[in-house]
Amino acid sequence: MAKETYTDTIDWDEYWDEAGEDRREDTSPSADLVLEPFVEFLTAKLSDELDAYADVGCGPGDLVFEVAERYPDATVVGYDSAEAVLLENRDHAREAGLDVEFKQAVLPAFDPGQRFDIVSCFFTLCYVRDIERALVNLYDAVEPGGYLVVHYHNRFAQAHYSSIAESPSEYLDEDSVWNPETFAKRFELVIQGKSLLSYERIHELLGTWPQSVFSVADDADRYRAHRYEPLVYVPK
Repeated sequence: MAKETYTDTIDWDEYWDEAGEDRREDTSPSADLVLEPFVEFLTAKLSDELDAYADVGCGPGDLVFEVAERYPDATVVGYDSAEAVLLENRDHAREAGLDVEFKQAVLPAFDPGQRFDIVSCFFTLCYVRDIERALVNLYDAVEPGGYLVVHYHNRFAQAHYSSIAESPSEYLDEDSVWNPETFAKRFELVIQGKSLLSYERIHELLGTWPQSVFSVADDADRYRAHRYEPLVYVPK
């Protein structure tokens, strides 16, 4: 798959090449924020059967490995733009004895050559300028009867992130996961309103209304930012 480069987003190859443990935690919120509701969603919607799952923008692969362990007969693929993290994930898979593939993909382009029962994309779309094309391509990779599950930023996030960028020291202290010096650049597309979505726009693009994952995963704790960073699923 040809790689596309966007100069106004993070160079993820460079980012992961230099990644220490702190940086991995900084860029890997999926395990802490969406793993529990996502697993509950899978249980509610799929029962015990899953044929194929893809996580796009998988980072260190927390969800990929969790799904592979829970559904050992499923085809499980993690996609990311950074070859460094893909190599580490492949090593982890071999060491754990898990039959998982890791492949390179750079949104908005996504044409995996197969369809999946579940395609997920978490904490990734905010870095994609052409977010609408990315969303359509992700949905195209979902098998009819399956689900696209995504986390995205909306107009409330734009307002909130703009406030942080104007006065980062007021919002981000030494314990924050975000670096106040790089926050504005990191979330430039959100602040500029170029990587935002809404329930209405998702419906316009995909022809189906998104629904909150927490409407299904009602036992899971909602992360604090869910109002302006929704976690939704789109049936197909």
